Amino acid sequence: MKIQAAVLETMGATRPYATSRPLRIDYLELAPPGPNEVLIRIKAAGLCHSDLSVINGDRPRPMPMALGHEAAGIVEQLGDGVADLAVGDHVVLVFVPSCGHCHPCAEGRPALCEPGAAANGAGTLLGGARRLTRQEQTINHHLGCSAFATHAVVSRRSAIKVDRELPFEHAALFGCAVLTGVGAVINTARVNAGSTVAVVGLGGVGLASLLGAVAAGARQVIAVDLADDKLALAQSLGATHAFNARGTDVIEAIREASSGGVDTAIEMAGATRAFEIAYRITRRGGTTVTAGLPRPDATWAMPVVNLVAEERTIKGSYVGTCVPLRDIPRYVDLFRAGRLPIDRLLSGSLALNEINRGFDLLHEGKAVRQIVLP
Repeated sequence: MKIQAAVLETMGATRPYATSRPLRIDYLELAPPGPNEVLIRIKAAGLCHSDLSVINGDRPRPMPMALGHEAAGIVEQLGDGVADLAVGDHVVLVFVPSCGHCHPCAEGRPALCEPGAAANGAGTLLGGARRLTRQEQTINHHLGCSAFATHAVVSRRSAIKVDRELPFEHAALFGCAVLTGVGAVINTARVNAGSTVAVVGLGGVGLASLLGAVAAGARQVIAVDLADDKLALAQSLGATHAFNARGTDVIEAIREASSGGVDTAIEMAGATRAFEIAYRITRRGGTTVTAGLPRPDATWAMPVVNLVAEERTIKGSYVGTCVPLRDIPRYVDLFRAGRLPIDRLLSGSLALNEINRGFDLLHEGKAVRQIVLP
């Protein structure tokens, strides 16, 4: 079938993207779903820094590629072997498909699925196929989703069924921002009620972490960012303190406000300086979690003695250490109960042909979560 999709031809385009137009809205041929695959009509897709990091070349991927990984839609066709979904079901797409059989999957850690990671790196679906072409040229899939499009074929393992009453523009956020941000708090850091938490970096994922910390009952939630408007939003969402990271004494100020440092600091900016702040504001015996994705060559000189003398813990968090089939329904229930107001993260909606300008706004820090409505 013919579809429209946003295709990235090469990485590293100059900004502004509204002028250079790295994403080309093109007509592609989408093959029918193969075994254990489904055809999805995309109804909403979020613009995320993980997409931006492919556009600017920070996260190299095979080109050309149809981008987009945070989305929700409707099942339109089932491939052979798919018996637990039906045409008309509403689904959220998950950008790490899990095979269910590799060592991480067997340990209950599907976010680290080895075949899923290999397929994502190669630009294929979980089964190894590519279903997108353009005049006989093969187009790569982005993280098994390629959701900046009217339709997508994905692995059955990339789709989680959700209630049909959940609006698509809200449902899309659960596939990345909520799964990653809230999961970093609940699953990775295991934040307890009454503890102290700092979130460094207030993009969509960082603000979702902040909402997760509030929902978990943290008595002190400290927001740290470079943008005053995002700090103000964080406070309206439940942050007890807000600090602009440009301050020369920001680390000392946060440590003073938290009586020597927070129990858990979560870094969501994907920058070395942000991680350094998060580490240095963590108290003795505390935990620093990083879920930001910096450039692959980024390094940080860690004071190793602190790990021993202060019994520090540093933990990475990928996709919120999630089990999507378990976590997405839980987070949706929290949203419906008013305890996880992720709708407050929405900055506006875009048509597919406005997507390049949308990524300018994301790069400039002028938007939290924009939703493409194909």
